[in-house]
Amino acid sequence: MPHSTHLSATVIGGGPAGLMAAEQLSAAGYAVAVYDSMPTVGRKFLRAGIGGLNLTHNEAWPDFVARFGDRASDLRPCLDAFDANSLRNWAADLGVETFVGSSGRVFPVEKKAAPLLRRWLQRLRASGVRIHHRHHWQGWNAEGELVIQGPEHKLEVNPDITVFALGGGSWSALGSTGNWLGLFEQRGIQCAPWRPSNCGFEYPWRPEFIAEYAGAPLKTIAISVTDTSGKLWRQQGDALVSAYGIEGGPVYGVSAAIRDGIAAHGQCTVFWDLDPDRSLEKLQQAIAKRRPKDSLANVLRKQCGLSGAKLALLKTLTSKAQMADINAIPALIKALPQTLCSTRNLDEAISTAGGLCFSELDEDFMLRKLPGTYCVGEMLDWEAPTGGYLLTACFASGHWAGAAAVKRLASTQPAKHA
Repeated sequence: MPHSTHLSATVIGGGPAGLMAAEQLSAAGYAVAVYDSMPTVGRKFLRAGIGGLNLTHNEAWPDFVARFGDRASDLRPCLDAFDANSLRNWAADLGVETFVGSSGRVFPVEKKAAPLLRRWLQRLRASGVRIHHRHHWQGWNAEGELVIQGPEHKLEVNPDITVFALGGGSWSALGSTGNWLGLFEQRGIQCAPWRPSNCGFEYPWRPEFIAEYAGAPLKTIAISVTDTSGKLWRQQGDALVSAYGIEGGPVYGVSAAIRDGIAAHGQCTVFWDLDPDRSLEKLQQAIAKRRPKDSLANVLRKQCGLSGAKLALLKTLTSKAQMADINAIPALIKALPQTLCSTRNLDEAISTAGGLCFSELDEDFMLRKLPGTYCVGEMLDWEAPTGGYLLTACFASGHWAGAAAVKRLASTQPAKHA
């Protein structure tokens, strides 16, 4: 038989957004239970730590907020209330110092996620937060109670406050399945379909190219694309040749524009700048210095500085006729076209667009149709590039909704410690 219980606050999802909301509620003295479907919480957070745990970014705040594109205005209040410096101070309170890297990205000094998560969980448990693993939220019953399937019992929970932090639609192995979307839609809550974000793109490389260059880095390269509204996007960094196509930081940075272009037109042409540190004029001058007997390979290597994967990319994306016109080579180096027709599959994307529509939420991220129910983190319909923006918004939205839930509880009941 189901076990019924009543709590001040229930949080569904144990990622950064959910745990941050739980922290605000428990700090105010309310009983909080966190339910997570996985054997341990914070699994996607720990996965992010493999790359050093890029917590946030140190760029000018208006530029930071602009990274959220069309959703910047929706997220601005919570980001202003818990900005990049707030996140760094919060980590420091846990004994985790951070530093700003050469790119402006902010990392823990240890460049690991586990120490921060471990200390955070210790503090949460000390404040009375109860964390339940292997508990799957299955929707609402006829009375509107939360139905949660545990390892041994099915629970029917009727809290004063519910915070959903169910994650996006990628990395299902880490608990972020996106399956909750159908349950919300059954309640008449509008959601947008999942779309990959910060993702790679497929391209039919020639077998001989893949045999030699799959996994090869494209160092110091830039990619540009014009989105469906006519805006030019450009990102520089180190990309990667994949057996399936292309991926890497610069690709992720413009992936939304490429993805939307493919959705609108069936394909999208991007342009590679193989030498972003030199102008077209400089390359033309370098080509002009070639000796009459120099081979094309020598010209590209000596005058243009192209070798390895970059040179192979130039050759594989051009025709023999194009490569034979040496005076046209500089223009190709600066704007090498590649037409892409499909994203990599959704589950492999670093993050996702889609999810719960902001129109369903009030300014506190509370569902208009379910008063006392808040939604936070990647389950909301927003996206941002990699670089610390994703994590910052998850923390900030959890902090914002948690603080709003505290105010709501304070107006209706006294604090109850777990």
